[in-house]
Amino acid sequence: MASYEYVSPEQLAGFDKYKYSAVDTNPLSLYVMHPFWNTVVKVFPTWLAPNLITFSGFLLVVFNFLLMAYFDPDFYASAPGHKHVPDWVWIVVGILNFMAYTLDGVDGKQARRTNSSTPLGELFDHGLDSWSCVYFVVTVYSIFGRGSSGVSVFVLYLLLWVVLFSFILSHWEKYNTGILFLPWGYDISQVTISFVYIVTAVVGVEAWYEPFLFNFLYRDLFTAMIIGCALCVTLPMSLLNFFSMDPPVTFRYFRVTP
Repeated sequence: MASYEYVSPEQLAGFDKYKYSAVDTNPLSLYVMHPFWNTVVKVFPTWLAPNLITFSGFLLVVFNFLLMAYFDPDFYASAPGHKHVPDWVWIVVGILNFMAYTLDGVDGKQARRTNSSTPLGELFDHGLDSWSCVYFVVTVYSIFGRGSSGVSVFVLYLLLWVVLFSFILSHWEKYNTGILFLPWGYDISQVTISFVYIVTAVVGVEAWYEPFLFNFLYRDLFTAMIIGCALCVTLPMSLLNFFSMDPPVTFRYFRVTP
């Protein structure tokens, strides 16, 4: 394993020619978050390394996970008849989640602002994002937890794979098109969940026991949103972007002669 070449010389040579290319069409990002991030990034001194901003945001996600693991180690804290997570914890988690999301949004801007964008920085950023997929979903799970009013652990396992699938799909898309089409679901989910954490602190977890519509519970809405976003938004958009590129991109996969 020590002698195995994970990156070929040809791939290493491509690092010198690499340029970051991303497309963000989400209205929430374009008209709300990007103007906000453009203001926030000006607060940071130019000597602050973008990778440090990236790592700081990741640490906030990990801290949220550890904090919730302390107060809800078995995922039963939100179930009826169990000791619930203190309200202040939900507020802290909500604020820190939004802060982590903000840092994830400004690290690239800081890199371009200081002319320090590198392929390694992008790899570091997205590598930590891949880990955050797990911490983020498991932390959100504590809102509903297990028990009669919650979500089963098996469903949690499936949701983890759905989120990871969406993450991998977007990078498969970039690998083949050369452009990172930022998924709409990421921004929407981060803002929504940060808000839901705060709402939980105000109304209590008991509010999520009630049906959302008819016999459709909030836990079902939570599950449907994650799966629906992946299958009805992320997957179709990725395939559309893939097949909309120049023919050589698809030919190397399906070996169709032009």
